[in-house]
Amino acid sequence: MSIPEPYPSLDEIIDSIGKAGLRLDEIGASEGAAGNISVCLGWPVDLSGKFPNDEQVNLPIPAPELTGSTLLVTGSGCRLRDIQRDPLANLSALVVNPDGRTARQYTSPHKLFARGTSEFNSHLAVHRDQVQRSAVNFHAVIHAQPPYLTYLSHIPRYQEQAYLNRRLLRWQPETIINLPEGVGILPFMLPGSPELMQASVENLRTHRMVVWSKHGVMARSDFSTAHALDLIEYAEAAARYETLNLQSGEASEGLSVEEIQRICRAFNVQQTIF
Repeated sequence: MSIPEPYPSLDEIIDSIGKAGLRLDEIGASEGAAGNISVCLGWPVDLSGKFPNDEQVNLPIPAPELTGSTLLVTGSGCRLRDIQRDPLANLSALVVNPDGRTARQYTSPHKLFARGTSEFNSHLAVHRDQVQRSAVNFHAVIHAQPPYLTYLSHIPRYQEQAYLNRRLLRWQPETIINLPEGVGILPFMLPGSPELMQASVENLRTHRMVVWSKHGVMARSDFSTAHALDLIEYAEAAARYETLNLQSGEASEGLSVEEIQRICRAFNVQQTIF
């Protein structure tokens, strides 16, 4: 799915990133400088008024599929809650060069970081893969550390994908409607590693959100940054119910399989989990 013209303005895209960062802070999913956001835009963007400084930088992986695309990326060490207040200090913009291996990086004179997010290799790889596979002209990726989802991923049985989804998707009708494919889950992998990057790319081909065990989550959307954030909120709400249920000695069974199937029939939800 591609966004039709007229395209969102740069101000609107930046505002959406700032609002997502603030909301992630409100739900405790981005303590300190944890978490990062990137957006890939497939149409020409005038960056000169906001990001006048530029330099050539090497990309962490080749991305010829993104030639000419603009990527807005949070800076390493920046706090997501600060983006809304001072976006130019916390964001950079990269335009991928024709060689696919380098980019022009545009920044503000007031930037508060030396380089882009430490997870940029995974962000870039997911953007590249989705653009190549689906020919989208917009793609947002959020990495955050929602506490209830992250806590559950420390429990071995919740690291099994089918078990995790059957437990999470039983708490609210909205969850199966908005995450019909469920969420993916990966074993613990070193943050920023090539292994985590490649596993995320592969999992996010069949899911829109993946849990990085003992670390956090990554969510993607080809519709809006807000939609990627919504996915995290739906899953985190379910994880909170699940955690409350564990604390109460599993007093509730949540929605039954038959009830979930009724919901799916009523809302024409195609799913294979239940």
